[in-house]
Amino acid sequence: MISVAKVQRRNAWRYYVRGVAFGDGRRPVGQTLKDAQEMAGLPPGRWLGRGLAALGLTEGQVVTERQMKLLFGEGRHPDADRMERELLDDGVDRETARLATVLGQPIEEIERRKQTPLLALDFVFRPQASLVVLWALGDDRTRRIIERAHERAVATTLRWLEDEVAQTRWASGRGRAKAPALVVAAFRHNDNRNGFPLLHEHCLIANRVQRPDGSWYALDTVRLYKNVVAADTLYTLEMTTEVCEELGLATVPREVTPGLRPVMEIAGVDQELIDWSSTRRRRIEDVLEGITDDYVKKHGRLPGERARHGLAWWAAQETRPDKKTPRPLDQLLAWWRVSALLKFGHRMVDELLQRCQAAGAAIRARVRPWVDTALATVDVAAVVFTVRGIFYRRHVLAEARRHLLETLRGRAYVPGIDSHIANRALERYGRQLTVPQKGRRPPAADQLSYTADFTWPTRWWIAGTDGKPPRESTRYERARLASLTLQNAIRDALTAPPEAPAATASAAPHGVDHPGRAAAQTPAQRAAAIHAHQQAAMPQEYLEGRTTDPATWMTSPQNLARIAAFTRAAEARSRTVEEQADQPKHAHQAKQAPAADAGSQQQHHTAQPDQGRGASPDR
Repeated sequence: MISVAKVQRRNAWRYYVRGVAFGDGRRPVGQTLKDAQEMAGLPPGRWLGRGLAALGLTEGQVVTERQMKLLFGEGRHPDADRMERELLDDGVDRETARLATVLGQPIEEIERRKQTPLLALDFVFRPQASLVVLWALGDDRTRRIIERAHERAVATTLRWLEDEVAQTRWASGRGRAKAPALVVAAFRHNDNRNGFPLLHEHCLIANRVQRPDGSWYALDTVRLYKNVVAADTLYTLEMTTEVCEELGLATVPREVTPGLRPVMEIAGVDQELIDWSSTRRRRIEDVLEGITDDYVKKHGRLPGERARHGLAWWAAQETRPDKKTPRPLDQLLAWWRVSALLKFGHRMVDELLQRCQAAGAAIRARVRPWVDTALATVDVAAVVFTVRGIFYRRHVLAEARRHLLETLRGRAYVPGIDSHIANRALERYGRQLTVPQKGRRPPAADQLSYTADFTWPTRWWIAGTDGKPPRESTRYERARLASLTLQNAIRDALTAPPEAPAATASAAPHGVDHPGRAAAQTPAQRAAAIHAHQQAAMPQEYLEGRTTDPATWMTSPQNLARIAAFTRAAEARSRTVEEQADQPKHAHQAKQAPAADAGSQQQHHTAQPDQGRGASPDR
């Protein structure tokens, strides 16, 4: 999972130099970063990215405090001190020597325009909670495998950002060029502010990249923000797959918020252990539940994707504890183990990996490493269209990676199959909305907007729990229903196999066909041939009915009658308030209004069960 924050000129960069580089702790005053890290047993930061060669740095080199201050505080070369001394020795005046070390536009010029310079973006990479538990309570081999998978997943994601996303811009965004070289300072953290396990990596991506002519310009940070979700799914898919393949594990869905997308966690990790390690998350969720209820009461609907991110950030800030004193990893591991043993006992802690491997073996026995690109294309297109309506390639690519994670359940996948599924979904089901204009530069492929010609799924209502009123189905729940409906339509379209074997066409470059195919088949036949595998791989969240099972929908006449009564009571209270407000002005009309209102109310609500709350199962 990836979160993003800004590193700005005024005070934000000091927070990273003093705190983030010191394990999110409070560094003693007057102590250098290197000495503080050595005394606390913290790993030093390291440089990453292809852009290091232009700065004379090498990947994996240690990040010093002075380099951080120069690059992320002043927008200058990390070795500006050495360069400035050499220029002064050559007779260059001090101001000219200083400007020669500036990367791109000097931040003083930006501040003179009353703007706050953006010096870097902080990409924070962290695995799922179940992987964090395995890393914290597992043996040395398990911990090394998870850390190595984390490092490789971070490197793969940064490479993807460099190859597919990163661009430089100038002239207020009118000029753009590819920038396949980023400068990144990475800092490894092992715990959260409460001292509980939370493996994560702060990657500070400098907001300066070099063009082919050698000049330095700012990154197109808006473009990076737009592709965060696609990068998030790539990191999760890469790390989860490597850990599961190395340790023989598998994934299962865990529903965090009812109605929203489940998180694919490692099978066999008990929910109690996840709750034990996620103390900060529990506090955030408690506050988030309250402010979400306030949002629903104010707006009359569940918050959308952007609103959810805003509410989650608000809840995180409200529950943020003070900085702690960092401790070395070996002390943290010993404390975590003692804490878990006292709470759960030796059996649950010592046999954690064995339980995960047993659960993974059971899932791997019924889920084969196959991906049907026909069903994957339908699933991805239907989900993205239902959730967004209008979408871009980055949305389809992120959904394709989620589909692989949910379908393969931790098994290895063919490299590039995510892009292949995304391209097929756009070609087969996407209808381009962006129209190139004459006389203007044609938009890039990732700037084209699309929609689909699917039928928009109708909404339904889900019964409330714990005394809460019924809630409307979320877009994700409707997306899952739309996807399963289209997949079933493909299976129902199965035709009889050809009488004579036809010429076998070459398979799609990334399509994984079922074994033993004797003749060329239609996409519908190929889809039906591995229907059993797809059903086995389908997350239990969907098969058991907690998300899309029709048994949970408010479609029966009894439930619709309850919703109608609930609606009638609310509307009656609203009318009463309005009548009381109008009574001083319209006393005569108010005496005759109840009879008319009662008639219209009865006529209106007689047809309520058939008017948009869903249809009964008999229809």
